Amino acid sequence: MTEKPPLDSNEDRAWLGEGQSQTQLTSITPDLRAETSDEDRPAWDSKIQYVLAQVGFSVGLGNVWRFPYLCHQNGGGAFMLLYVFLLLIVGVPLFFMELAAGQSIRQGSIGVWKHISPKLAGIGYSSCMVCFYVALYYNVIIAWSLFYMGNSFQYPLPWEQCPIDVTTNDTVKECASSSPTSYFWFRKALNITNSIQESGEFNPIMTGCLLAAWAIVSLAMIKGIKSSAKVMYFSSVFPYVVLFIFLIRGLMLDGAIDGITYMFYPKLEIWGNVQVWRQAATQVFFALGLGYGSVIAYSSYNPVNNNCHRDALMVSCINFMTSVLASLVVFVVLGFRAKNIALRCVAENLGILNLMMSTESKQHLVPPGWPWINTTDPSSMSLDVYREWYAHHGAMVGLNITDCSLEKEMNKGVEGTGLAFIAFTEVMALFPASPFWSTLFFLMLLNLGLSTMFGTMQGILTPLMDNFSLLGRHRTLLTVASCVLGFLLGLLFTQRSGNYFVTMFDDYSATLPLVIVVIFETISVAWVYGTDRFLDDIEVMLNWRPPVVYKYLWKYVCLLAMVGLLAASLLRMVFKGPTYTAWNQSTASEMTLEYPGWAFAMIVMLIVFASLPVPILYIHSMWKNRRLHDDHSEEAASQEVHRELYTKCSSNEQLDSNSHHQVPSDEDGNHPRITFLPIGSEHYRLLPQQEEEDEEEDTGL
Repeated sequence: MTEKPPLDSNEDRAWLGEGQSQTQLTSITPDLRAETSDEDRPAWDSKIQYVLAQVGFSVGLGNVWRFPYLCHQNGGGAFMLLYVFLLLIVGVPLFFMELAAGQSIRQGSIGVWKHISPKLAGIGYSSCMVCFYVALYYNVIIAWSLFYMGNSFQYPLPWEQCPIDVTTNDTVKECASSSPTSYFWFRKALNITNSIQESGEFNPIMTGCLLAAWAIVSLAMIKGIKSSAKVMYFSSVFPYVVLFIFLIRGLMLDGAIDGITYMFYPKLEIWGNVQVWRQAATQVFFALGLGYGSVIAYSSYNPVNNNCHRDALMVSCINFMTSVLASLVVFVVLGFRAKNIALRCVAENLGILNLMMSTESKQHLVPPGWPWINTTDPSSMSLDVYREWYAHHGAMVGLNITDCSLEKEMNKGVEGTGLAFIAFTEVMALFPASPFWSTLFFLMLLNLGLSTMFGTMQGILTPLMDNFSLLGRHRTLLTVASCVLGFLLGLLFTQRSGNYFVTMFDDYSATLPLVIVVIFETISVAWVYGTDRFLDDIEVMLNWRPPVVYKYLWKYVCLLAMVGLLAASLLRMVFKGPTYTAWNQSTASEMTLEYPGWAFAMIVMLIVFASLPVPILYIHSMWKNRRLHDDHSEEAASQEVHRELYTKCSSNEQLDSNSHHQVPSDEDGNHPRITFLPIGSEHYRLLPQQEEEDEEEDTGL
């Protein structure tokens, strides 16, 4: 690989104030760089492999269970318009910046930012730390998908009905008070405790599933991108096949159109809510995988003249369209679920009315002018007819008869594990051939998780192998050792309270550190290296210059947006306080609890440890430069001693030519070779010929 000169780290240079470095990332033509590039560095076999890898990493579980929820809670179509706006002015420019930096320098996240300035090497290490955090808990979600997929190969599905308590020969109370799907998730799958303070023993089944998940990741990545890219052909494409199958099947369900209408109905007033902007920016940020280092790692295996600008637009567009497709599927299914719940409500109310009117002993309780309705055939009663009847006569029939609202059920927003492992499992139990649909759904979740997991691990392994030659020579051993370490630390999430730790890591371990990382990335490119020079380098790579609008987006818009997001996230964390949702076994319901003191300290440590490499390596680089400066000062002082031997020589003095005209050789020390030229009868001047020659060679121009 061609070695390019890093930013001059001389302490006298105001590297942050100058706005640009003294070197260029790309100092030779693409053809020459291709010839002189490191032959040992892996490369993608084809462009389709690379695109599938980038799409597979950026399109993950968040597209399926986070974006639809945000759209549902924040104004439907209005939130989508806000999301597209932020995607265009913040997401795409930052994504393009990471792609171009990785492709130009051909290093992982550590090497890229270290190359721009040694003071910024901590950015790459912070990215690796966050990737490691995410890998720990993300593979637990893959383990949950494996568990549910394994339980899908039976009929009826184990979460279709409540189990019977053998001691009382009655339905288990916890299940009867909640639902079969909730009971299976919280009791059978997780066997969860009532709070994070009750750790409980390890869940042996989930521990086995986690081991299987790490084994899959290890086998798929054991040969680097050569092996993982082949898996990507299936893991990146298969989820789209399943989503389209579910969409077609879902459109045939009763209530599907109601769900889609609810999803797209715009509520423009949400644009005045600061929290909605924060949530939209956060979703853009995480949807594209910014700051992880995985985007940089994947692009570093590209040919240097690859059109990374087109890749940035294409992957961002695919990501957004996938989110819309997933939202359609989710709302079609949730519309069907809400319609079923509302119709069951109608049937129950009609049953109560029928009982009140048919019991002879209670005929006298029926007042004159009773609003008669057909109660004998609930299936013939539509939801609209019942709601119209209830609106006119609901006040007359007493508290036992309730309204049955489709909108009320749709307003119960579901996200994350609640959407995948409770709401969706409930709907699939209603499908004909339910085991088939369940297996298909959880196989899709498994592949979505794995493709993102491959990118996350690449964000850890690539920078380490690029910067530590010993690790680079033992790629297989490093991969296996990382997976083993990940499994051992992941045992934290397989105890009975493990789900609460997954929530903690998901909410706090990545958000703030990643925003900090991207802020420093933007500063390093826009203000340290210089946007003009960066665009020059991209022009050399692509043979055309990107629009000048990127210069202002990187320098001002993206930077201010990230700082605003960081401030909003910090303020929300301070004023709202960290909380989590716990499952209470006795009441069979969820409740919101505050984290105990030790858990809050753990949250702070996770954030601090991930962010520390940036200031620590900056300080270390400054200290190293100071020592280097002191060493140069000592060398200069020793040269002054030698100089005194050759100065103030009178023309009348008879000097020995062998001693007074001797030029110090290179063997005398590490300082540059110097010569002496006479100026007058008593003064001499030092001429650093070697230093001037070196400076001319270092320009690279």
